[in-house]
Amino acid sequence: MSSTPVIKEFEGGQVSFWCPGCNESHTISVGPGSGPRWGYNGNPEKPTFTPSVFVKTGHFVPDRANEGCWCTYYKEHPDETQDFHCRQCHSFVNDGHIQFLSDCSHELANKTVPLPVWPVDKEY
Repeated sequence: MSSTPVIKEFEGGQVSFWCPGCNESHTISVGPGSGPRWGYNGNPEKPTFTPSVFVKTGHFVPDRANEGCWCTYYKEHPDETQDFHCRQCHSFVNDGHIQFLSDCSHELANKTVPLPVWPVDKEY
Protein backbone atom coordinates (compact mmCIF):
# COMPACT_ATOMS: atom_id res chain seq x y z
CA MET A 1 0.00 0.00 0.00
CA SER A 2 1.04 3.60 -0.33
CA SER A 3 1.03 6.60 1.91
CA THR A 4 0.87 10.34 1.37
CA PRO A 5 1.48 13.28 3.68
CA VAL A 6 -2.28 13.17 4.48
CA ILE A 7 -3.15 9.47 4.84
CA LYS A 8 -1.37 6.22 5.52
CA GLU A 9 -2.52 3.10 3.68
CA PHE A 10 -1.82 -0.41 4.96
CA GLU A 11 -2.31 -3.98 3.77
CA GLY A 12 -5.82 -5.35 4.06
CA GLY A 13 -7.48 -2.08 3.15
CA GLN A 14 -6.61 -0.17 6.33
CA VAL A 15 -6.44 3.62 5.92
CA SER A 16 -5.44 6.06 8.67
CA PHE A 17 -5.74 9.82 8.82
CA TRP A 18 -4.60 12.26 11.49
CA CYS A 19 -7.41 13.81 13.52
CA PRO A 20 -6.51 17.29 14.79
CA GLY A 21 -9.42 17.24 17.25
CA CYS A 22 -8.26 14.07 19.01
CA ASN A 23 -4.55 14.61 18.26
CA GLU A 24 -4.29 10.98 17.15
CA SER A 25 -4.92 8.82 14.12
CA HIS A 26 -8.24 7.26 13.15
CA THR A 27 -8.13 4.04 11.12
CA ILE A 28 -10.89 2.60 8.96
CA SER A 29 -11.16 -0.34 6.57
CA VAL A 30 -11.94 0.29 2.90
CA GLY A 31 -12.61 -1.95 -0.07
CA PRO A 32 -13.71 -5.59 -0.01
CA GLY A 33 -13.32 -7.63 3.15
CA SER A 34 -15.01 -8.64 6.34
CA GLY A 35 -16.20 -6.36 9.10
CA PRO A 36 -17.29 -2.74 8.77
CA ARG A 37 -16.01 -1.15 5.55
CA TRP A 38 -16.08 2.43 4.33
CA GLY A 39 -16.38 3.73 0.82
CA TYR A 40 -13.25 5.51 -0.41
CA ASN A 41 -12.87 7.72 -3.48
CA GLY A 42 -9.30 6.43 -3.98
CA ASN A 43 -7.75 9.91 -3.86
CA PRO A 44 -5.00 9.82 -1.20
CA GLU A 45 -4.43 13.59 -1.48
CA LYS A 46 -8.12 14.59 -1.05
CA PRO A 47 -9.85 11.52 0.33
CA THR A 48 -13.57 11.07 0.85
CA PHE A 49 -14.80 8.28 3.12
CA THR A 50 -18.43 7.23 3.49
CA PRO A 51 -20.28 6.94 5.78
CA SER A 52 -19.16 9.05 8.76
CA VAL A 53 -16.30 8.01 11.05
CA PHE A 54 -17.40 7.63 14.68
CA VAL A 55 -14.71 6.96 17.29
CA LYS A 56 -15.52 6.44 20.98
CA THR A 57 -13.17 5.70 23.87
CA GLY A 58 -13.53 5.34 27.64
CA HIS A 59 -16.87 6.21 29.17
CA PHE A 60 -18.28 7.23 25.76
CA VAL A 61 -18.44 3.52 24.84
CA PRO A 62 -21.94 2.38 25.91
CA ASP A 63 -20.82 -0.97 27.38
CA ARG A 64 -18.17 0.79 29.48
CA ALA A 65 -20.40 3.54 30.91
CA ASN A 66 -20.43 2.00 34.40
CA GLU A 67 -16.81 0.86 34.37
CA GLY A 68 -13.76 2.90 35.23
CA CYS A 69 -12.42 5.16 32.52
CA TRP A 70 -9.41 7.39 31.91
CA CYS A 71 -11.21 10.33 33.53
CA THR A 72 -11.63 8.52 36.85
CA TYR A 73 -8.24 6.83 36.59
CA TYR A 74 -6.38 10.15 36.36
CA LYS A 75 -8.43 11.60 39.23
CA GLU A 76 -7.20 8.67 41.33
CA HIS A 77 -3.62 8.95 39.97
CA PRO A 78 -3.03 12.70 39.48
CA ASP A 79 0.77 12.37 39.25
CA GLU A 80 0.68 10.13 36.16
CA THR A 81 1.13 11.44 32.64
CA GLN A 82 -2.26 11.78 30.98
CA ASP A 83 -1.59 10.03 27.68
CA PHE A 84 -5.08 8.56 27.23
CA HIS A 85 -8.40 10.36 27.17
CA CYS A 86 -12.08 9.53 27.06
CA ARG A 87 -13.49 11.07 23.91
CA GLN A 88 -16.03 10.91 21.19
CA CYS A 89 -15.22 12.02 17.66
CA HIS A 90 -17.80 11.96 14.88
CA SER A 91 -16.90 13.31 11.47
CA PHE A 92 -17.32 13.19 7.74
CA VAL A 93 -14.18 13.17 5.60
CA ASN A 94 -15.01 14.77 2.26
CA ASP A 95 -12.65 15.98 -0.47
CA GLY A 96 -9.69 16.26 1.92
CA HIS A 97 -11.59 18.02 4.73
CA ILE A 98 -12.89 16.81 8.08
CA GLN A 99 -16.33 18.05 9.04
CA PHE A 100 -16.63 17.51 12.79
CA LEU A 101 -20.19 16.98 13.99
CA SER A 102 -21.80 18.54 17.05
CA ASP A 103 -21.51 15.37 19.16
CA CYS A 104 -17.68 15.53 19.24
CA SER A 105 -16.25 15.94 22.73
CA HIS A 106 -13.31 18.08 21.56
CA GLU A 107 -12.92 21.73 20.64
CA LEU A 108 -13.34 21.18 16.88
CA ALA A 109 -17.01 20.13 17.20
CA ASN A 110 -19.12 21.92 14.54
CA LYS A 111 -16.03 22.95 12.55
CA THR A 112 -14.66 21.87 9.17
CA VAL A 113 -10.90 21.82 8.66
CA PRO A 114 -8.52 20.50 5.98
CA LEU A 115 -7.07 17.08 6.69
CA PRO A 116 -3.70 17.89 8.24
CA VAL A 117 -0.36 16.57 7.16
CA TRP A 118 0.61 13.60 9.34
CA PRO A 119 2.83 14.88 12.19
CA VAL A 120 6.46 13.89 11.68
CA ASP A 121 6.89 12.85 15.32
CA LYS A 122 3.84 10.52 15.36
CA GLU A 123 3.78 6.87 14.34
CA TYR A 124 1.04 5.28 12.29
